[in-house]
Amino acid sequence: MGTPAPDARTPHATDLTATHGTALPTPPRPLAGGLWRGLRVGLLGGSFNPAHGGHRHMSLMALRMLGLDEVWWLVSPQNPLKSLDGMAPLAQRMAGAARAAKHPRIRVSDIETTMGTRYTVDTLAGLKRHFPGTDFVWLMGADNLAQVPHWRGWTRIFGMVPVAIFPRQPYSVGALGGKAARRFAKARWQMSTAKHLAGAKAPAWVFLEAPLHPASATAIRCQGGAGGVDHQGRIIR
Repeated sequence: MGTPAPDARTPHATDLTATHGTALPTPPRPLAGGLWRGLRVGLLGGSFNPAHGGHRHMSLMALRMLGLDEVWWLVSPQNPLKSLDGMAPLAQRMAGAARAAKHPRIRVSDIETTMGTRYTVDTLAGLKRHFPGTDFVWLMGADNLAQVPHWRGWTRIFGMVPVAIFPRQPYSVGALGGKAARRFAKARWQMSTAKHLAGAKAPAWVFLEAPLHPASATAIRCQGGAGGVDHQGRIIR
């Protein structure tokens, strides 16, 4: 297991509960990297087709369990591993993510479109270049841990930023015994040290025993809920 870095700063003292009337935070922009200097930021990437309560639940757990200042939702212009069939336009997915987020410390961003990146490894390289003073943590579910060896440059991803894995049934057990977990077994941290993960030298990753959330983007699409969900996970039709 890696050696935790000292906890040198205190996150913003913002309540993690819903904030219905709060204006959405300003999306991060490449030329404004100095605004986030010294902050600990979780990165949740994906198609958000549509965004749902599970994304928000994971983000709130990340803020609390990892001691993060913010979580950025990186709404992908097009996931290279997913089909265009059934993929809503980017503007629609951005709007749905904004409705689902509803928290002053969750920022919805299309920065991948701005930077012109499609693959996670390239997105991370761009973010580290444009935000050199920000400590990033990549957030993903156990299903993605299982399939990450199929991602372009996946070993470089683990070498660029710390990674936090959230449980997702029925993938958790298999993922923790899978190729990525075995490859970086010596870099796995105990959950008790998770709040020191941001700012740690990569590779470093942790599996978080967080409460599960039932929402699934695939199930929501099958039910016709392409517009996203509200802050309580209810489908917006």
